[in-house]
Amino acid sequence: MGAEAITKRKTSGKTTKRAKAKKKAPALKTRSAKSKNGAVATNWFRIGYLIHDVSRLRRTLYDQHLKPLGITRSQWWVLANISRHPQNGVVSSVLARDLDIGKVTLGGLIDRLEEAGYVYRRNHKLDGRAKEIFISEKGYELIEEMKNIVEPLNMKSCEGLSQKQIEEVEFGLNVIKRNLKDMLGEGW
Repeated sequence: MGAEAITKRKTSGKTTKRAKAKKKAPALKTRSAKSKNGAVATNWFRIGYLIHDVSRLRRTLYDQHLKPLGITRSQWWVLANISRHPQNGVVSSVLARDLDIGKVTLGGLIDRLEEAGYVYRRNHKLDGRAKEIFISEKGYELIEEMKNIVEPLNMKSCEGLSQKQIEEVEFGLNVIKRNLKDMLGEGW
């Protein structure tokens, strides 16, 4: 019947057919469309999914390759974020905020990393109630092992991109990250 739907209705005991035009919802575009001036218009809906898919696939790949080291995704993510504060260590409340996880959840992860000898805690210099978390020598050795596994994965995942394109992607993602942080700060 194509784009038409046939409906039946009762009128004075007779059944009649009435054609009714079926309204189609506009199709979601999966590719960027050309605008009137010929420029390619961005598909804002798709870019969010693409960023999410890349992130999910990357985490899955990393999990598979880091499993032999005996470290979980959450543990390597915590360790990687602590390594961003090499001289000063990091206070657990700041780390919890940066990772967007609860303090109790983070505390359990830090406990397991500390038991394994990858991190250690020290009292904060100015606030005795707070603890700063530092990476141990054994933790830095693990990070080096992680780098030896992760760097080839990063290179392989960027295969087909020129150095300039990789720099542009990195720049673009940093801009998006900054914009999202600004939006969160503004209460969007």
